[in-house]
Amino acid sequence: MNSIEMKCCEAWKRSDRARRGGSARAGRFAAALLGATAVLGAMPGMVRAQDAVIGTAALPRDLSPWGMYLDADPVVKAVLIGLALASVVTWTVWLAKTIEIFLAKRDVGAALNKLSGVRSIAEGIERLAGTEGEVPEFVEAAVAEQKLSVGSPQPDRVEGRIASRLERIEAAYGRRILRGTGVLATIGATAPFVGLFGTVWGIMNSFIGISKSYATNLAVVSPGIAEALLATAFGLAAAIPAVVIYNVFARSIAGYRAQLGDASAEVLRLVSRDLEHPAAASPGLAAVPSSAAE
Repeated sequence: MNSIEMKCCEAWKRSDRARRGGSARAGRFAAALLGATAVLGAMPGMVRAQDAVIGTAALPRDLSPWGMYLDADPVVKAVLIGLALASVVTWTVWLAKTIEIFLAKRDVGAALNKLSGVRSIAEGIERLAGTEGEVPEFVEAAVAEQKLSVGSPQPDRVEGRIASRLERIEAAYGRRILRGTGVLATIGATAPFVGLFGTVWGIMNSFIGISKSYATNLAVVSPGIAEALLATAFGLAAAIPAVVIYNVFARSIAGYRAQLGDASAEVLRLVSRDLEHPAAASPGLAAVPSSAAE
């Protein structure tokens, strides 16, 4: 074999080895690509499985208000219990004060109807015989002051002293009818902020859970957020009725106090008539000398 043939044979062998090496490298590359594709195809299933595990472990089984309360932090539980008690107090005050104001307004209105057309204190006492309440107390106070002022050289001042007595009685009844409404104002003003405190605490616990689990999955943070929103809802549920009921009572009490003012004015008119006409006055004023009345 000459030198030319030997060179051609070596060149062919080198080209054959190159073809075989390229095929091996291509095969290895194809196998690697196929494995990567299989891994990428399996990843969604793995992620879903991991999400299912995390969701099952972190989410409460019962997402109702009662279930979230049972799974809540002790501080959030205390907030929810306090707001529930505030709501119970609100509706208890509503029931008690509604009955009280209704009965008080009814009694004052009935007594005012009895005093309509009365010409003297003595006649008013007869009309109100056997009746108890604010208006009979007004009449009794007027009669008591009349008896204490018998023989007064200035009977025109008797009316002023009677007006002072009636004013104090009216103020006392006004203070009494207001009892309990301050609780409604307090609940209406503070309940939203108490609920907000529970909200902040729940969200803070959610962020703590994120930092401990090294995950931002919704299943990790949603329980704390749900508890936080539940505290806010409880705060609004306690505050809104308290504010509405307080405003209703404020209007009703204003009407009641207006009735007391009418009753006081009616008694003062009777006293004024008695001072002008001693002959038709009550026994206390009848004893005042007519010369003094002049």
